[in-house]
Amino acid sequence: MSKPLFHTLSFSDPAHEPEGLRFVTVKSAALGHRADVCVFVPQGHTGENLPVVVLLHGVYGSHWGWAMKGGVHRTAQRMIDAGEIPPMVLAMPSDGLWGDGSAYLPKGKANYERWIAEEVPALMTGEFPQVSEKSPFYIAGLSMGGFGALRIGVKYHRRFRAASGHSSITELEQMKQFVEEPFEQHITSVPTDHSVLSTILKNRKNLIPVRFDCGTDDLLLEANRSLHAALEKENIPHQYKEYPGGHTWDYWAEHIAETLRFFGED
Repeated sequence: MSKPLFHTLSFSDPAHEPEGLRFVTVKSAALGHRADVCVFVPQGHTGENLPVVVLLHGVYGSHWGWAMKGGVHRTAQRMIDAGEIPPMVLAMPSDGLWGDGSAYLPKGKANYERWIAEEVPALMTGEFPQVSEKSPFYIAGLSMGGFGALRIGVKYHRRFRAASGHSSITELEQMKQFVEEPFEQHITSVPTDHSVLSTILKNRKNLIPVRFDCGTDDLLLEANRSLHAALEKENIPHQYKEYPGGHTWDYWAEHIAETLRFFGED
């Protein structure tokens, strides 16, 4: 018998789960401690091998943010019911809860990147009957989560079929604008880990579809414009859009629909 991937798994009780949301706590080998995932399974739509969208939150947040602050499960259910997108499962993990935000990068013995890239997909394929190894996986995020989604999606192109970012941090150094911890604690030994652009360039021969957007009143607007310009200069296909709005949940709750549509058209 093979060794279970997770030493412990704890699921919420279906009798108390709202609107198709499930809550899971696992003991992560990649992190060396417990971590949480909020999962949305669309209601009224049965099927196997459903697509999975992994949604990464930003600084200060956790696994409940996309659902309880952005209402993404309601957006997805509405779009599925209207036939705008196919039925899809949403997996919303915590970033591992390091400091104000882990940036989804390895730190010492805790590998926050591997937690997202390997363990979360394994959890979905192993514990949810709607998902299997045949399910296509996608990844998206906001702010710090956009940094994680664009980097991890491109780097792990054998797992993720497309990536999307909203109001994304594009260079690790931008974390200084948000977190209390000394920047040196975020630095890894791999330079490409520090930049969305460098990760894309390193993996350009296997590049998955990429989109990102930013609000015109967002403090990260110029960073996103710079990434867009650099990708255009390198003739790297991508989608980039700007909309009115700032670095707020109102903006992310509105524009996540475009990400779901982007994935649904794959």
